[in-house]
Amino acid sequence: MYHQIDEPPPRGTALRGLIVAPSSFAWQMRMLRMLGYKGLSMRDLEPYLRGEKQGKVVGITFDDGYQNNVIHALPVLKSNGFTATCYGVSSMIGGTNAWDLGKVAQKPLMTLDDWLAWHGAGMDVGSHTRGHVDLDTLSDTEARQQISQSKLELERTLQCEVRHFCYPYGHYSPQHTEMAREAGYVSATTTRRGRVSPGDETMTLRRIMVARATNPLQFFMKIATTYEDRRA
Repeated sequence: MYHQIDEPPPRGTALRGLIVAPSSFAWQMRMLRMLGYKGLSMRDLEPYLRGEKQGKVVGITFDDGYQNNVIHALPVLKSNGFTATCYGVSSMIGGTNAWDLGKVAQKPLMTLDDWLAWHGAGMDVGSHTRGHVDLDTLSDTEARQQISQSKLELERTLQCEVRHFCYPYGHYSPQHTEMAREAGYVSATTTRRGRVSPGDETMTLRRIMVARATNPLQFFMKIATTYEDRRA
């Protein structure tokens, strides 16, 4: 689980830990490849989740759809032969992270051209609701609209199938997992820590957060050991 790939802001900046330096992301992807892992989008991970394929694979995801993912992450993914999923906020294409207004610096989100370049490079597009909303604060009607309409809007705008969903802020309830399933998603990711095994419930998938300060030993432990599983 990544958010931004960019030069981290000054110390003391809110949510600074969610911004991974481009140089760090580059060595992380190289380390995965050197360890024999294949970085995959959620779309390419599907047969592994179903148990139809086996192998050393890591799902790579980016939340929110920041433009710096295209600038800094996409070239590294391509150079390593990896794919990844970026979860976009469908009503904010070409905008900024307005949901964080007053909390953290505003950063540009991917434009339409950026999304087309991302998808055109073989990457996957996922949904992160229409407006990056906390589903737990909405009525069932509002939550259902945020979940289902974002899929339709992204598919219509980008002319591609959107099969995977991500809960904003990691907040969800049992009814939201059913809404995601009913909307036609085949998976939904959370912020719960841990690795995924074939047969796990696909609408509440755990992830491993990679932070700004994650060092090579920690990165290895997160990926290759039960380090994260014990913190689920």
